Amino acid sequence: MELTQPVKNQLGNTGLQVTRLGYGAMEIRGEGEGRSATAKQAETILNAVLDAGINFVDTSIDYGDSEEHIGKFISHRRDEFLLASKCGCQFDAGPNENEGWGPHTFDRANIISGVEQSLRRMKTDYLDIVQFHKSPTMQQLEEHGGLDALKELQAQGKVRHIGVSGNFPEMPEQLESAEFAVLQIPYSALQRDHEGIITQSAERGIGTIIRGGLGQGDPDFSGSVRLDKWTAWNEAYLSDLLEHGESRTGFMLRFTLSHPDVDTVIAGTQNPEHLAENVASAARGQLSSDVYAEAKRRLLAAGQGPA
Repeated sequence: MELTQPVKNQLGNTGLQVTRLGYGAMEIRGEGEGRSATAKQAETILNAVLDAGINFVDTSIDYGDSEEHIGKFISHRRDEFLLASKCGCQFDAGPNENEGWGPHTFDRANIISGVEQSLRRMKTDYLDIVQFHKSPTMQQLEEHGGLDALKELQAQGKVRHIGVSGNFPEMPEQLESAEFAVLQIPYSALQRDHEGIITQSAERGIGTIIRGGLGQGDPDFSGSVRLDKWTAWNEAYLSDLLEHGESRTGFMLRFTLSHPDVDTVIAGTQNPEHLAENVASAARGQLSSDVYAEAKRRLLAAGQGPA
């Protein structure tokens, strides 16, 4: 289950070479949280990710046991992957208590404590990328000292690059601020609001990390998926565009990767079979120009277009 070339992009102006398919580690946040994952499942999937040649792993303080699993099961392979986490989350919230939906605090103490905790949990001396979580405003980051704190950690070598996991309505000001080397952006065929932001980021040399690039999973496989998003798939008759044997999520991943300014797409799973399918879809490459254009035309007609 190895990725075929070309598999890497430069992540903006960071100098980091990232595989176009990355891994989102929220899916290994622990037992009793969403789609529960045991420690054994986490060990299996994390090593399978690296064995497949994927070199970008994205996690967060918020994701339950995710950081601990990374530290326990793949820290000995640290030279094989780039590691991104997030900050602003409550650093002292125990595993599985927060999961990303609790309050976020962007003051100096919380940022420093959170990053230091992430380093300890993942048994590493540095994080390649730390992203402010939950799309804070620039005012929040500046008036509470969070941005300066993360810059200090960067100067100490504990953080290589600073980013933000953003969303509308804050993302345009995040983009214009010139403070961030990378932006994590929600985007897929079924959520095209940020399509233009991706291009604007690339034009400024900002790396683009895409979350939700598979439409948050196929509704056939998970009852937790927001099924309303997939209504657009049916209304646009996208199944007519599938290649022989291609799944909907495989097509979705290839659609996302067909955006010329996408650097990497993080896809989360705890299932080795789903990982293998994602790897195969990424290796299949971008959609043909004709299919890509037709998919966008159909989506637009179904009310799914850029903001």
